[in-house]
Amino acid sequence: MITNFKNSSPYNEMSKKQDKFFCKNLKQLTKHHFTNSQEYKKFLIQNNYNLKNTNLEKFPFLPSNIFKEIDLKSIKKDKVFKIMTSSGTSGKNLSKIFLDRKNAQNQIIVLSKLIETILGEKRLPMLIIDQNPKSASNIFSARIAAINGFSIFGTDYTFILNSKGKVDHTKLKSFLKKYSGKPFFIFGFTSLVYRCFFELLKNDNYNLDGGVLLHGGGWKKLEKKKINNFKFKKLLIEKFNFKEIYNYYGMVEQTGSIFLECKYCFHFVTSSYSKVLIRDKNFNILKNGEKGLLQLFSLLPTSYPGHNILTEDIGEIPKFNNCVCSKKGTRFKVYGRAVKSELKGCSDTI
Repeated sequence: MITNFKNSSPYNEMSKKQDKFFCKNLKQLTKHHFTNSQEYKKFLIQNNYNLKNTNLEKFPFLPSNIFKEIDLKSIKKDKVFKIMTSSGTSGKNLSKIFLDRKNAQNQIIVLSKLIETILGEKRLPMLIIDQNPKSASNIFSARIAAINGFSIFGTDYTFILNSKGKVDHTKLKSFLKKYSGKPFFIFGFTSLVYRCFFELLKNDNYNLDGGVLLHGGGWKKLEKKKINNFKFKKLLIEKFNFKEIYNYYGMVEQTGSIFLECKYCFHFVTSSYSKVLIRDKNFNILKNGEKGLLQLFSLLPTSYPGHNILTEDIGEIPKFNNCVCSKKGTRFKVYGRAVKSELKGCSDTI
């Protein structure tokens, strides 16, 4: 299993050699968690799993909601450095992810390599379309984790939403006075970017021509307004003149191993550290072009068995995976959360 991510490339050429390398590391990760997590070991034994397997499709997956029910970790209690939790409006039924220092460090290393492909290596002035977590009690842990995680790529952090969720025009004007026309980084959750930024500033004349916007999550509320990804980009670029807009997909269970959207084909792309498969409700592998449950693989999780997860999201790998860009990973789409009937049985796999 990979122990040093610093010298790795975020987007290697797709090849049988690369697939073999990935599966070799996934096999070692599975053995590692089998040895160090009693719960995961029981799961593999119950399912008669062969630890010698090297076939990607046959590696044992866990349903993402299992992290809400059971404390899964592959480290001793005194090695827990940080506990990540999913977002939610209450303290109930939140996923808990246990990290040691090494796993947390690797998450930052890999996230840095991925983000550098869109921002470059230099830290940029950062505009955050959110409230300052230090002064807001209603920001949930997953949002705080995302803000803190992406803040390592910024400087001169400016949170532009006040305690009431409204744009602080004084802060925004001050930031743009210093950096307008120069490269700067903007981060926000999709629904907040649309609801608390675009809609509230429709009648204002702000030019963010040097800004690269990175946003993720929160599409459910926009779908009700019939705002899809293409329309979202079109509205924001026409209104604010953003330099570039990138959507990302990720989950707290595999923090660091996010999927960035390709700016040419608008699909998410796997990296050297990740892979995806699509399964039907009976867990059979689907062909490219067919919609089903997204299965996510990551080589990062070493302190907890989160390396192979069946999500509650519906996705699709397009029939044709070619693009003019240089990223050679697998392209895929995400359509949103599955209905309950499609998830029946997933939580019984452990």
